[in-house]
Amino acid sequence: MTELSRRDAMLSAAAVGALAMASGARAAAPTTTGAVWDLTDLYPNDAAWAAERQAIAARLPEIAAYKGRLGEGASTLRALLQLQSDIGLRLARLYTYAGLKGDEDLRVAPNQERRQQAVDLATAYGEAGSWLNPELLALGSAKVQAYLAADKGLDKFRFQLDDVLRQAPHTLSPEGESLLAAAQAPLAGPGDIRNQLASSDIPRPTVTLSDGTKARLDDQGYTLHRGAPNRADRKLVFDQFWGSYKAFESSLGAALASQVKGEMFQAKARKFPTALDAALSQPNIPEGVYRTLVAQANAGLPVLHRYFELRRRMLNLPEIAYYDIYPPLVSLDRSFSLEEMRSLTLAAIKPLGPDYGAQFAKASANKWMDPRPRPGKVSGAYMSGSAYDVHPYLLLNLSDKYDGLTTYAHEWGHAMHSLLANKAQPFETAGYPTFTAEIASTCQELLLANYMLGQAKTKQEKLFYLGQLMENYRGTFYRQTMFAEFQLAIHDLAEKGEGLSGEKMTAINLDLLKKYHGPKFVMDPAYGVEWMLIQHYFFGFYVFQYATSITAANYFADKVLHGTAKDRDNYLSVLRAGGSDYGYDILKKAGLDMAAATPYQTIIRSFSDVLDQAEKLLA
Repeated sequence: MTELSRRDAMLSAAAVGALAMASGARAAAPTTTGAVWDLTDLYPNDAAWAAERQAIAARLPEIAAYKGRLGEGASTLRALLQLQSDIGLRLARLYTYAGLKGDEDLRVAPNQERRQQAVDLATAYGEAGSWLNPELLALGSAKVQAYLAADKGLDKFRFQLDDVLRQAPHTLSPEGESLLAAAQAPLAGPGDIRNQLASSDIPRPTVTLSDGTKARLDDQGYTLHRGAPNRADRKLVFDQFWGSYKAFESSLGAALASQVKGEMFQAKARKFPTALDAALSQPNIPEGVYRTLVAQANAGLPVLHRYFELRRRMLNLPEIAYYDIYPPLVSLDRSFSLEEMRSLTLAAIKPLGPDYGAQFAKASANKWMDPRPRPGKVSGAYMSGSAYDVHPYLLLNLSDKYDGLTTYAHEWGHAMHSLLANKAQPFETAGYPTFTAEIASTCQELLLANYMLGQAKTKQEKLFYLGQLMENYRGTFYRQTMFAEFQLAIHDLAEKGEGLSGEKMTAINLDLLKKYHGPKFVMDPAYGVEWMLIQHYFFGFYVFQYATSITAANYFADKVLHGTAKDRDNYLSVLRAGGSDYGYDILKKAGLDMAAATPYQTIIRSFSDVLDQAEKLLA
């Protein structure tokens, strides 16, 4: 995942952890005693960071000094936007250092205080320019366009200005915008309550597994033990873990219902008919993308059901139940060193061309990465590419197994995206939107799996890599679409005026679980409470973009592997585009219409092809 996109909201540390958990359990890994990356590329020491924070804060009043002056002419507008951009560039670097330093060891109080100082400064920066959009709209589209025509220095701000004008019908008065901004803290309350309950207040059971292991089943313990090799252990883990959530069904239902109502309130305040319309408006994604994704995933459910039958056969089960989803189909007793991860990724991305490979080789040889877990270090994995005038940094918690290798390739895909975008775009348009943010990373994962499959020597190895691919399709395309369908269902009910409760949410979720897993699947009704685990439901309409991203990545990976040099360059043009346009439009220019059925039919066909290969090996 990426962190601190310049065009999208920053993900909280809790979101980082949720994304890491959503990707599945990670094997135990070697630990390190200290960070490996070199943060002196950002600032030589903490004192230099503190001095820069003071210098940035001192410049914020300069932004407010332009208030009421935009009518003076194009040069005044350009001067203001350049001032904002210059401060924003420095602030992104400042924030990056604070975040990375804080995540090195969460126990170090000064580092956490520094992070809060960066957040406060970012808030002050936003407040200093909060008057800009209403004042631009007061100028009117005709005058803004005249300014753009008269002053070429405004060209790099054109997309930003056009976007403000596009959203004019949904932009409030300065007083209204200020009021909505002030409401964000209380509107975040439902998510805060959910996190508090899940992290500390829900009593969690401790169970004894068949090998004598004592397992405390909080969210992390569940993720670690849900794929236990012993089937009775898996059922015990599921029954006890979901039972602990069931006791809080009403409370968490009230929290999620409040989240939905908060999204509806914000949509109504901005004159949108629904919360979905409001959520898709900011990134300018057609609603057809969301609706087509859900419709095509439903049409492709027979392929998913075919996978579950294959899983049942490979695990030698009389029937398949929900607790049989997570154990690996076959085991692979192989470890990977960091240098092997680098060399294998370099070999896997060879189809992306020599320039891409050379840039990765050079970048990955530097001290840009903190790779291994250690006490106090934040969990999960992310790439921070916001220090535009420096370089990306990667925080990882790699195991030495295949999941560590795939995480390495995934996060370096994010870094390559940032490197290509930052080289091709000015700071103002380099930060790519969420809609395209997972494409490069997922594409590198797919290229890696294809390479490893091609290098496999035994039937067992081939089945292992095919199993990893199948789980990727299941967990990222189908599962995230199921989450998106759940979100849509509960919003539709609320917007029709029907009451929401935890019990109703569980019933909706259970119906979706049964539909997605098929008629031969044994689905215990107790597992319908799974919606309580998914923290992403408190981020708004967000999860669908994981499914669209793997769909786009699958399309481009296929083109890169089996197409021409032009196909490869077409894909790289998507990465170089950064945030110079809306994500949907960037993909459409590259020949991929995510509102059409074809991309989703293609990924379902790819899944089916992988199933064919596995079934042939098993025949």
